[in-house]
Amino acid sequence: MEEFIPGFIFAFIGCYIFLPLFLWFARFWGLYTIVKEGHCHIYLLFGQVLGVIKEPGLYFLPWTLGLKAPIVHMLGACEVIDTRLDQEYLRSQPVNSEEGAPMGIGIWYEMFINNPVSYKFKNADPRTSLSTNVRSSSVRCLSNMKLNDMLEDRHPMSLKVRQEVMPQAADWGYQVGSVYIRKVHFRDARMIAQIEEKVVNRLRQVTSAIKQDGVNQVSIITSTAENEAAAEFAKAAAVRPKIVGEALQEISRDPEISSALFEILEAQKLVEGKSQIVMIPSGTPVLRQLLAAEGLEHEEPVPAPKPGNPGGATPAKRKTS
Repeated sequence: MEEFIPGFIFAFIGCYIFLPLFLWFARFWGLYTIVKEGHCHIYLLFGQVLGVIKEPGLYFLPWTLGLKAPIVHMLGACEVIDTRLDQEYLRSQPVNSEEGAPMGIGIWYEMFINNPVSYKFKNADPRTSLSTNVRSSSVRCLSNMKLNDMLEDRHPMSLKVRQEVMPQAADWGYQVGSVYIRKVHFRDARMIAQIEEKVVNRLRQVTSAIKQDGVNQVSIITSTAENEAAAEFAKAAAVRPKIVGEALQEISRDPEISSALFEILEAQKLVEGKSQIVMIPSGTPVLRQLLAAEGLEHEEPVPAPKPGNPGGATPAKRKTS
């Protein structure tokens, strides 16, 4: 335990104090450097490029730059350039179509630095210059195109802009990757309103035409069905008397069935007529009383003549009320 504590203290001091100081002095005298991924180191001395390190890793500078490595760190400079893939989007670049319509084009492109020396020394602001070059190339290449091609064929437009931009971009140390025309739109508000109005009117015409066609189809189907139904009803009306006559002829062969049928039909007609029916039991003097109450006259037979009545004449009838 007594040996562990002093060893721990010396290790702590060595790792957290002396080792960082040693590494700092080593970097100060240009003994080593660390290049991160996606970065590039350019070593300059008195305006001249002594070396360029593009690959990431740990480098021993006297082996890479020679004996000038300490002098570079004291009297020269080390430029660190980011070479990772970058991208930019240019919105609504003004372009005129062949028909004279003012159009706006959105251009998306990606680029990365493949020549750090040209990027550093051939242009003071290469990124802005590349953006300006893409703008001017898009206007130069895409102007006076037909409106239909401009709205539909975006891939050929993208290839045309990329081919126009690449030579100048390579001179500035850039490698242009994908170029894509993302958006093509109208820039004039009045033209947009007119196009919207035309589209709305066209949609209304198409909708009304579809509705009218549907109504016509329904009318054709309805008229066809009505014609077929009328023909079938006419056939049924023509056949009905024959069928009824044959049935009545078959029924009239049996008098009992015939009389029962007609009684049933008569009763059915009475029921369907919704008339008031008074049922009077047989063998009761109710009918005579009702007739007497209504003041109706009816004939009563006169009593038969007595046997002594001369001439044997027929007795007369007497009316009562």
